[in-house]
Amino acid sequence: MTRTPILSALTAAVLAAAFGAAQAAPATYKIDPTHTFVTFEAKHFGTSTNRGRFDKKAGTVTLDKAAKTGKAEITIETGSINTGTGPFDGHLKGKDFLSAEAFPTATFVSDQFKFDGDKVTEVVGKLTLLGKTQPVTLKATSFNCYDNPMLKREVCGGDFETTIKRSEYGITYGLPGIPDEIKLDIQIEAVKQ
Repeated sequence: MTRTPILSALTAAVLAAAFGAAQAAPATYKIDPTHTFVTFEAKHFGTSTNRGRFDKKAGTVTLDKAAKTGKAEITIETGSINTGTGPFDGHLKGKDFLSAEAFPTATFVSDQFKFDGDKVTEVVGKLTLLGKTQPVTLKATSFNCYDNPMLKREVCGGDFETTIKRSEYGITYGLPGIPDEIKLDIQIEAVKQ
């Protein structure tokens, strides 16, 4: 029995579609440093709120939208802290807080993403700061993927937030006048590779 050209073309199309679906597994995204910032908020003796951010960060995110899974590995340079005030930055980089010389990086690693439909709602992982590792859950306040018209690639990202206790990482300077709880806001965008 010989195959007709239409049947052969149809078989090839079905196989290509099946192969393409099998290949649509996890995708890796590289952090866009120009659209990714980790900012913090801390009350100052019950009065004003001190704010700052870390300017240097890098990492990757892996998303499998079909399987509703993901992984993330993010590295932050602690010495890149920026409050807009040089002397304050110097104090935060020192031994009372970040010990940036001894611990030049902080890392966040996750292999547990939670989804609602196509949207990431939580990222559960571990934050390592000053050599100590604690569990952290980042809650998404927004998440989206789009085709970037300038890069001609898909970009995924959103806004995430969590609160950590600095004492769990050995940062006890100023307690209790300077509160233990530090709010972290993470603005992240990552480009598909």
